[in-house]
Formats: sequence, C-alpha cells, structure tokens
Amino acid sequence: MAPNLEPFFKQVDDLSESFIDRLRKAVAIPSVSASEEHRKDVFRMGQFLASELEALGAEVHQRPLGKQPGKEHLDLPPVVIARYGNDPNKRTILVYGHYDVQPALKEDGWATDPFQLTIDDKGRMFGRGSTDDKGPVLGWLNVIEAHKKAGVEFPVNLLCCFEGMEEYGSEGLDDFIESEAKNFFKDADAVCISDNYWLGTEKPCLTYGLRGCSYYSITVSGPGQDLHSGVFGGSAHEPMTDLITIMSKLVDEQGNIKIPGLMDLVAPLTEEEEKLYPSISYSMKDLHDSLGSETSIHPTKERTLMARWRYPSLSLHGIEGAFSAPGAKTVIPAKVIGKFSIRTVPNMELDAVNKLVFDYIHSEFAKLKTKNKLEVKLLHEGKWWVASPKHWNFSAARKAVKQVFGVEPDMTREGGSIPVTLTFEKATGKNVLLLPMGSSTDAAHSINEKLDRRNYIEGIKLLGAYLHYVAEEPQTE
Repeated sequence: MAPNLEPFFKQVDDLSESFIDRLRKAVAIPSVSASEEHRKDVFRMGQFLASELEALGAEVHQRPLGKQPGKEHLDLPPVVIARYGNDPNKRTILVYGHYDVQPALKEDGWATDPFQLTIDDKGRMFGRGSTDDKGPVLGWLNVIEAHKKAGVEFPVNLLCCFEGMEEYGSEGLDDFIESEAKNFFKDADAVCISDNYWLGTEKPCLTYGLRGCSYYSITVSGPGQDLHSGVFGGSAHEPMTDLITIMSKLVDEQGNIKIPGLMDLVAPLTEEEEKLYPSISYSMKDLHDSLGSETSIHPTKERTLMARWRYPSLSLHGIEGAFSAPGAKTVIPAKVIGKFSIRTVPNMELDAVNKLVFDYIHSEFAKLKTKNKLEVKLLHEGKWWVASPKHWNFSAARKAVKQVFGVEPDMTREGGSIPVTLTFEKATGKNVLLLPMGSSTDAAHSINEKLDRRNYIEGIKLLGAYLHYVAEEPQTE
C-alpha cells in the first residue's frame, strides 16, 4: 500500500519560496575549494549547513580532516555529518553530497553574477553550485523541514555526510569514510547520493553504474635541448614524431581501442541488460544537441548509450612540451609528454588494464627503432562501479519517481566517474543508489550553471517520497 504523501507534498509546495531562499543564501557563499582565497568561504558554507541542520533538530558534528597535502598552510574543510532520528525500528539511510563548488567569474562568460541566484521567466535558477551540489544537498534539509511543519512522522533515520573538497579531489574523505563505517555510519542500511543528472530534461533516472578512469602519460625524450628544425630536421630522431606515432596506435577514428586484449576483459552484454536500452528516453537529437554538432560515431541511441556507459573508451587529452601558441615557431621539442585516459567498465581489473597498456606501448615503441627514450606512467586511477538495480533501495526509488513524476524512471549508467560511490560501497558493504535532482542541461562545471525550479521543488518531493518507500520496501538482495 502506497504511503499517504499528500500532506508532505503540500507542505513542500507551501514552503517552496523559503526553500528557494535557502538555496539563494547557499549560492551566495563562494565556496570554491580550489582557491586559497576562498577557503574561508568553504568553511563558511560548512558552518551554514551545520547551523541549518541544528536548527532542524539534527545531531551535527563538523569533523576536521587536517592539513591539505602539499599545502600544509591550508586546513581542509570539515566533513559535516549529521543524524536525524535514532529509532532502532526504522531503517537508516546514509546520504552524501558536497558543499564546495567549481570556480566561477562573471568574465568567464556568465550572463549573471555566478554567486547570486538569478531566476528567469522560465524558472531556471542560475548560480554556481545550484545543481552541483548545493540544490541536492539542501534538498535533504528541506525534506526534514517539510516533514516537521506538516506534522508527518519522519519515516527513517537519516545520516548525512557532506564534504567540502569534492571539486578538488575529495582529499582526506576516503580515510574518513572508512574510519566512520564502523562508527557514525555503522547502522546505515543503504546509501543514496544525489550528485548526478537526468539523461535528458523530461524524465528522471536512477543510476546503477559508473565507468572508472585510468589516466596515463607517455614521455618521449632525446635531444639535450630544443632544436632548430632548419639545422637538425631530418638528421635527429624527433620526440614529437615518435609520440604522435605511438598515440595514433591507441585508438582509431571510430573509437575502437587498438590495445590487444583490452576488450577481452569486458563483461559480455547480457540479454537482460540489452533489454534496458530501447525504452530509455533518449534520442540521437539529444546527443547532437549536447555535442553542438552531428559528429556522432554510432547511428542508434542504443549503441551510443552502450558506448558511453558499458563499454570502455580511450581519449587523447593533450601534449605537454609542444609549441601551441599562435603563429609559427620552427622548434623541435627535446621532450614531449602525451596524455590519455581509458574509461573502464566491468570486469576490467585495473592491474590487468595497466599491464596491457604498458606492454603494448613499449612493444610499439620498440618497432620504431628510435634512439629516443620512452617512459609510460599511470597518473591516477579510479575503479568502475555497478550496483544491483533489483535491490530494495532501487525499487523504493523507482516507486517514488512513479508517484512524484508519473513515469517509470530510466535505469542508467554514466560514462563519468564519482569515486566516492565505490568508497561508500566498499566501506559500508551496503547498496548505493544515485538519485539525481538536476537535468542534462544544467551546465554543471560550466558557465551559466542552473537548476530548474521544477527539478528543485519536485526533487525535494522525490527525496522525501524515496525515504517513505524505503521504510516500507521488503528486503531483497
């Protein structure tokens, strides 16, 4: 039997302007974690969250993470953890979000002041952090307030974990989560993260998988210094020529990875998974609108989504040491560094991927018979993640979407990485759900970031409805 959510929904609508004002106050705090001058603002944003949670009756702690590695004069912002409810007869849901934001300046091309929430006549609320991730974080606070003012019993115990360094690598967070898994988070029954986006603009989705990312560099060096091409061109092995040759052997123009054995690591497509794709609300026009062109590789949405979510990709990112300024400069660089990444998927174990990459590049370099030197490095890596969409955590969210939006959600993976997802899964041993609030057009990390009013207010209803269905959903895998 579906829970009676109308009193809660009505209270969300009645409080909608105050919820938007709460977001306005949060956006006004320029909590840019990458900027030393704004570090005080990141702390201020953490305090704002803590104060708001305390005012709602939550038990709140600001946990320090120590000094920033490599910048010991800077303190890392605290993790704001909170508990609302402590009933042993209720399920406990752990929610994660972050209160720091990407840098933003008006002169970058913003149409409005990035740190002033500006709402246009279409209900688009522009401001840095509006969708990534202040809107979703405040959504959980708004859910608490709407329950209190509606006089509706809160259906679960809620644990909050809000960090202030996500946009700068979440330094210190993994160790914190692992240490708290048996302490503050010990009674969590499942985890919910709202830090991603709908696939389009009309239909909500639930996300059950993410690709990992392994990032590499290839360094080719030879001459003792940069050379004049008129003097040395044709008489010396050129590092740039060797590097370009090697990089051209990594991936072809159709996106096929050319490293032997890599695709053999990928989990085969099952018939059950293949059936998920045709019903997903997405079109090639959606892709072309996102690209700003029609330069897509695959002819169908199904093959496009599989290429984006469930198959690996290899992308070339740049070359250090090469001349890149305007004009002509006839220099032969003495040392160049090429960079590329592989987005990994189940069942690509990272050690196996690295071995194939290193062995292949060294073997191809040997074929060049060059006297230059080669060095291949793994710069960083993050593992792929996939959860069971049949778990009660997902079935509860599916029912909540159906009640709030009147449609079945798309079941999606994502091509990007959210490393904290895997950290929570490993540390707690619990199912992790990605439940997005924003849409694909929100321009997170870009200029004119926004969150639609509808997504914010209906998203608050969705988060609350999800908690009610979680409380009633029978135990599954």
